[in-house]
Amino acid sequence: WLTTVDHKRIGFLYGTFALFFCLVGGVEALLIRLQLAVPNNTLLTAQQYNEMFTMHGTTMIFLAIMPLGAAFFNFLVPLMIGARDVAFPRLNAFSLWMFAAGAILVNIGWFLPFGAPHDGWFGYAPLTTMAYSPNHSTDFWAIGLQVLGAASIVAALNFIVTIINMRAPGMSMMRLPVFVWMTLVTAFLI
Repeated sequence: WLTTVDHKRIGFLYGTFALFFCLVGGVEALLIRLQLAVPNNTLLTAQQYNEMFTMHGTTMIFLAIMPLGAAFFNFLVPLMIGARDVAFPRLNAFSLWMFAAGAILVNIGWFLPFGAPHDGWFGYAPLTTMAYSPNHSTDFWAIGLQVLGAASIVAALNFIVTIINMRAPGMSMMRLPVFVWMTLVTAFLI
């Protein structure tokens, strides 16, 4: 499973990562809601609350929703267009493990002395500047987001090439299922 280039297995691994991070994001959301349950609650400090807010948004968007889409794309698109696999199977596996590396970089702050980033999941300036984030938590978070973005771009290019060049004989672009069209449009947007 660690060295697979099969699109179905890679789709399954993306789905497993997505469900795991959905649980992680759910725990973060639960801690946020518990903090807000009663006035003057001391379950989380202000710093920890900001960390939870930042990491919950990041986790749910970039580590749960986006890989869940990639899981469905990987598993279903080649089957729907009659292809044996995606156009670049090794690139597909590379994007999966690049995603895993980005997820580690985004979350590494939890295990370091300075803690997780606390800038809000949107990362607007001036909160991300050295004046408001003097430690390296935002740096790891931003690098992790860049790696996640690169993994998404690599996967999107693979889907574009697969859909355009690897359709079964007789399957014109106008005969593609709507899901495949949605995948193609999403890949171009990425």
